[in-house]
Amino acid sequence: MTINPWFDPIIFSVGPLAIRWYGLMYVIGFVLGSNLLKYLFRKKFWPLDEKAIENYVTALILGMFFGARFAYVFIYNWDYYSQNLGEILSVWQGGLSFHGAVAGMCLSTYLFAKKHKVRFLQLTDCLAVAGTQGLFFGRVGNFINAELYGRITTSSLGFIFPGGGPLPRHASQLYEGILEGIILFIFLFWLHRRQKIYGMVSTAFMAGYGIFRFIVEFFREPDSQLGYYFGGITMGQILCFMMILLSGLVFYSAKKQNTKNPIAVS
Repeated sequence: MTINPWFDPIIFSVGPLAIRWYGLMYVIGFVLGSNLLKYLFRKKFWPLDEKAIENYVTALILGMFFGARFAYVFIYNWDYYSQNLGEILSVWQGGLSFHGAVAGMCLSTYLFAKKHKVRFLQLTDCLAVAGTQGLFFGRVGNFINAELYGRITTSSLGFIFPGGGPLPRHASQLYEGILEGIILFIFLFWLHRRQKIYGMVSTAFMAGYGIFRFIVEFFREPDSQLGYYFGGITMGQILCFMMILLSGLVFYSAKKQNTKNPIAVS
């Protein structure tokens, strides 16, 4: 059985203003993330007062937007944008990188931690717990937009995506959403009350995301402007491999600092 629903990416429009499912998914993710940060505050995992959460979420949104966009422009599609500089900020045409989003949010978190004189890894632990669920909604948005679809498949659960040709393809967006946004979130939520030192949840997120995304890339269609590297791996897999290595370095650093988490339970 081949599935061909397909969805209208626009919920409704008023004149030139269009409300899209993709944008709504991000709003849902950030609203839930904000409420999870408030939960972490009540459980004494969030290191600042509750009023600081709103400012932190704003900083994360800005970091995510600029990091995701610039990584896509300069890593994934610079050949095009170097000839079309006026379109670099045209995000409504598509083009965001998750790895860039993580880098942008980490930079925002570092600046926020420095300003408020709290530990960077303590904030990134909060970010990992509260933000990972948003990956699920973001990938659902990709699915509705019929973008970032998978490779051609003979599976009975294949989808025919607009723009993806007449043959069914893997719904790799949903594979990622389930693995990274549900399973990984559940694990991190369980882990955050049990971590012994600050940084364990952050490194678990980096390693878990890197592993899950690396696997899903075997089902996902590579970016057409990049193709494959080293005989068959994608740019996403290269970045995930680097992310996994970095998680090991961060864990080593966190363990060396040995900053105890006072609320850890056995």
